This record gives sequence, structure tokens and C-alpha cells, in this order.
Amino acid sequence: MAKAPYIPPQIGWLYDLVLWTFSVLVDLFFREVHPRGSWKVPRRGPLIIVAAPHANQFVDSLILMRVVRREVGRRISWLIAEKSFKRKFIGLLSRGIGAVPVARAMDNLKPGAGTIYLPDPVNQPTLLRGNGTKFDGPGFEPEGTIHLPTINGNSYSATIAEIKGPEEIVLKKPVKEKDALFQLTGRNDITDDGKFNGEGSGDKSDFQGTKFKFAPHVDQSAVYKAVFGRLSHGGCIGIFPEGGSHDRPELLPLKAGVAIMALGSLAENPDSGLKIVPCGMNYFHAHKFRSRAVVEFGSPIEVPRELVEKYKRGERREAVGELLDTIYHALLAVTVNGPDYETLMAVQAARRLYNTKGKKLPLPMVIELNRRLITGYAHFKDDPRIVKLKNSITSYNKQLRFLGLRDHQVEYAKFSILKVVFTLVYRLIKLTLLAIGTLPGLVLFAPVFIATKSISKKKSQEALAASTVKLQGRDVMATWKLLVALAFAPAVYAFYTAVFTYWTYRNRIQGYVPEWVPLWAMILLGVVLFPTITFAALRIGEIGMDIIKSLRPLMLSLNPSSANTLVKLRERRAELSHEVTEVINTLGPELFPDFDSARIVADPFKESGHVEGEKSAEGYGETRSRPGIQKSYRTQEPLPRNESFHDLASIGFFSTRPASRSRSRSTAGGLRLSSSGSVQPLSEIDGHDRLEEVSKRIRGAMRERGKERRQRSEDLGWESVSAGSITPPDDGEKKTR
Repeated sequence: MAKAPYIPPQIGWLYDLVLWTFSVLVDLFFREVHPRGSWKVPRRGPLIIVAAPHANQFVDSLILMRVVRREVGRRISWLIAEKSFKRKFIGLLSRGIGAVPVARAMDNLKPGAGTIYLPDPVNQPTLLRGNGTKFDGPGFEPEGTIHLPTINGNSYSATIAEIKGPEEIVLKKPVKEKDALFQLTGRNDITDDGKFNGEGSGDKSDFQGTKFKFAPHVDQSAVYKAVFGRLSHGGCIGIFPEGGSHDRPELLPLKAGVAIMALGSLAENPDSGLKIVPCGMNYFHAHKFRSRAVVEFGSPIEVPRELVEKYKRGERREAVGELLDTIYHALLAVTVNGPDYETLMAVQAARRLYNTKGKKLPLPMVIELNRRLITGYAHFKDDPRIVKLKNSITSYNKQLRFLGLRDHQVEYAKFSILKVVFTLVYRLIKLTLLAIGTLPGLVLFAPVFIATKSISKKKSQEALAASTVKLQGRDVMATWKLLVALAFAPAVYAFYTAVFTYWTYRNRIQGYVPEWVPLWAMILLGVVLFPTITFAALRIGEIGMDIIKSLRPLMLSLNPSSANTLVKLRERRAELSHEVTEVINTLGPELFPDFDSARIVADPFKESGHVEGEKSAEGYGETRSRPGIQKSYRTQEPLPRNESFHDLASIGFFSTRPASRSRSRSTAGGLRLSSSGSVQPLSEIDGHDRLEEVSKRIRGAMRERGKERRQRSEDLGWESVSAGSITPPDDGEKKTR
């Protein structure tokens, strides 16, 4: 009988200590981590957080741990691969945060002796034979795994149903994949749907089979028991349902474990109130130093009772499949998924071009706009206008790469020669001063930079070679950069401090340090001084790198041979921006009925730049409307009972939590609020009335207003409507704006 895995308990103070330690590194590595929608995460009760895409290996869990702890005050029990749990350093940290190790068959694969083949794939498709194999030896058992070598970027695994002898086993189901059938039969007359057409098969009597790997059956009962136990006590479980980390532009198929956990827990305790919260991990250059991230939480998912009953009746496949489908679509709503890298780049370029007024959108708005554009592309991708527009944007991106420019730098072409010269000289002087401030820290921290870059690249190549889903292996780079820096930086600082102290001991640093200063004081000074210098260099260097990136377009503007190219590129950008805006404004209303009322970027072709009563990008959720216009808004998100969301003017479009209602007691133009909520002039009060009477009337109106809001909030409850959508008001729900 297999030994039950060790599942560490979660200790609160130890969890917080580990999180605080790594939060410092996260703050150094990322320029900005923006949480969005964290108010949707329940603060109490059993909870499963499903996060995707898993694009940054261990860093994903650290970021999410910090966001959930800060915003919601909850600790997450992560499910972690047992292979990672057994590593010395990662395992130590995992035990510190109370992670639950999960064994995977793929982590226990071993090379098998001999070769395997299908003797009769047509009449006996599940019979597998071997040459020189030992199927009755240790490691082979029913429910175990047979794994074939990778071919064409894919690998195939099969489950053992029965072992008949040392050279014969029966598989649980027939092999259907074309590449796997080719490996097991050597035949080339296989159709794409896994059938044999008998054409050109030839004589395969001398076919010896293919090499393989095997793994014993993994018993997950202890893991599920631990998960059910933590959920029954109101705990929070975190899982990346894709299985492993990857760097693909789209979500991988979800594993069934998350659905089984939810359904199994509810089967034991149907009234526990378990909820599943989808979380999107959206990065901007996830593997690069000083990158940005947006962590977006979706609406909590309540598992329908009929699915739980179906699961309890034994119809588990159907129940798990339906719940997985629900979770998958919930994750699509909080992530940005492109069919391929080129399309994703084209969509991001379209987003920049659509922001025609050149305003810098907040990160959450950028993510939301990318998501809507990808949704639109998926729907209209065969439309000739979209095909033409994508080709034009792709060509524009290639021209930018050829010139070594970024999209926002094209605007330099409109500068006059005098302004270009002045800007260039100013930035060169500023860059020189910044370089002087950066140089000491750069020299001191250079060994750490070199080590992190070289080791992370090596680990990336190793991960890419061992994976069938990774494209470039970038998903492990940030993790290894942080781990190497965590181990190497203290050693480097300790070495510098030792040299600094020894220099003081030998000659008092050329006589600059007085004799009365003790050596222990120099040790303390070194411990503080060297990290401070490198941190200052980091922040100063960050500004300097931005300046360096801006120099090339300025130099191109001064070069007569390239200045004309830059001007033409700017003209091309303006034309492309107009095309993008026109296509989006034409097709947008067909896909989004509330396109105009819920638009993120204000329409530049309208006089005011935005529709009255609607959000503008510049105001970041602020609304301006004329008095007397009555509107009512609903949202499809599950909302807190203490926030009716009738008046979206006071709610940030991408707020982390619902904003507080405005406490302003006055409005412009001498207006007051009546009990019906309408706006009326203060005609009854003239200049001779006392101020106390004015205040009394306003307070009375505000009290009546508050009662009306609370009543409407209770009536609406947790009504769900689409995020950001605006529906026409019912007569009974109208509200003065």
C-alpha cells in the first residue's frame, strides 16, 4: 500500500512571514500589480479560487496570495505539484504556506524496457504487446499510465485496464490519435480521425514497436480528503486548473480536479455555501524585469444543486463536464486570450490606435479593451474589413520593428526641428546625470543581474525541452530570476560588507573613518548602505531606460534620410487609426448592444467626447450629466447588498471595490432633492431665511433619499446583469442624476 503523502497544516503567522518576505521581491520585480474586482471575493465561507492563465509558474501564486491577503484578508491553500513540493527550497516555502501537494503521473514516469506495439489495431484496438517488456514487474498496475515519446510537438498517454502477462496488457480505451497510431503500428494509411484506409500500408511484419515510459497509478484520495477538510472549515483553496505553467496566448484545457473538488465538497455538505471565484492573471511582458500585471477577479460561481445531485447519483462525468464548462467561460471573461501570438499583437496595436485622443488608459481599462477587441475579432474574423485591417496593422507593426520604434514614439514626427533638438539635448543631459547616480549600484549589483539572466535562460530551455505545451519557456524565467536573486543577493551584500569592514580595519578607508568609530558600526552601515545604493540605482535606472528608449525616434527625426520615413509613418498611423475607429464603431454595436452607453474610450467624433451620463476614459469612471436627466443603471455582477449601484456616476468603472457614495451635501445652481428624488430649485428659501433652516431641509431630504436607496437595494438584492452593460430603466427604478 502506498504511503499517504504528508500534507502540512497552514499556520497563520508563518504564512504571513513567507508572504511578507516574497512581497518585497515582487515589489522589486514588478513595476505595478493592479487588483481589479477583489471586492467580489467572499470574505468568509468555503472558497475555491481558480486562476489562469498560469503564465509565471510560482510567481503567479505569490502575486495572488498578496492581493487576496491585502484586499480580502484571506489566506490561500495552494495545490502544488508533488514534484515541486519535494524540491528543497520550494518545498520549504510550500510547507510554510500550508500548500497541498498533488502527485501527478507525468512526474513519476520512468523509461520502460523493450518496445510496445498494437498487433491488431482494427479488430483488437485495446490489446498492446511488447518486445522484451516486463509488464508484470514493479511499477506496472491497473490504472497505471503508458506514455509514448513526443512526436510533432505532442505526446500520448494511455491507461492500463488489465495486465495479461509480461508482454501483453489491455488498455482502457482504444488509441484514436493519428500520431500515436503511427508510433504503435508503423503504418502510414491512418486518417486524421484515427482510422485505417488500407492504402499504402505495406508489409509491417518487421515492425518492432516504439519505446515508452510508464508510471504507477496515483491515489489522490488523501489529497481530496485534505481539500474537503479545509473547505468544510471555511478555508480558501487555490488552484491553476490548466495543470502546469505555459506561455501560450490562449487558455489550455482545464483539468477535472477543480470540478471534482467543488462537487465532492458539496456532496458531503450541500449547505456549506461553497463558491468558486475565477481569477485572470494578465501580464505585460511577464518574464521581464519591472513589468506590469493586472489581477482580475470575476463573479463568484455557485454550483447548481442539480449538478451536485447528478454527481451524487453517479453521473459524475456529466456533472464535472458541465461545471468545467462554466468555469472555463468564467475564466474567459477575466483573461485575454488570442488564437495566436500574431493576432494578439494585432489586437493590442488596434487598442492603441483606437485610443485616438492619445490619453493613457489605466491598466484595467487596457485589459478590458483588449478583451473586447479579441471578442470582436473572434466574431468578425472572416469579415473582409477585419481581414484587411488585420493585414494593415500587421504591416504597420513590422515597419515599427524595422525602425526600432514603439507605437507611441511615432508622434515625435510632428515636432519641429527646434523642439527635437531641445528635447534631445535635455534628455541627454538628464540621462548623463542619471547614469552617474546609477553607476555605483549597477556595478555592485552586476553579479546578481548576470547570474539571474544566465540561470533563468538555462532553466527556460530545460523547461521547454521537457514540455509539450510551452512555446518559448518564458513562464519559468521570472520565477528563477526571483529565486536566484533571493539566494545570491544576500551573499553578494555580505561579501561587500566584509570587504568594507576589512578596509576600515586596515587603514580606516584611507583615513576617512575616525578611530573612535567601532568596526561593528561599519558592519551595520554596510548592511544598510549597499542594498540602499542598489535599490536607488534600480529606481533611477528605470527612469534612465525610459529615456534611452525615447532617443532613437528623436535621432531619426534629425536624420534627413529617415525623417521623411518617420513623417510618412505618422501619416500612415493617422490613417490606420481612423480605419480602426471606423470599423470598431461600425461593428461594435452589432456585437455589443450597449456599445455606445458602455464604451471605454470616448467617441472622438462627438462634440463633447462622451455621452452624457456615461463614463469617460479620462474621468476613470466619473460621470457628468445635466440635472433633470433621469437614468437607472444595472450591472450583471453579483453586488454587495449595501450597494445598489443605481448611480454609476459615483462608481469607478474598474474599481477594486464599490466606491463609497458621495457625501456632498450640495449641488451647483441652488438645487435640492425632494422625497421623490427629483431635482428642484430652492424657491421657498430666499436670502432672508436662516442658514439653520436651509441645513435642516437639506438633511431631511437626504434622509428620505437614503431610505429610498436602501429600499431599492433590498428590492434588487443580488441581481446579476452583464458587467458594464447599461439597460433602460424601469418606471419604478428611475432615479434623478
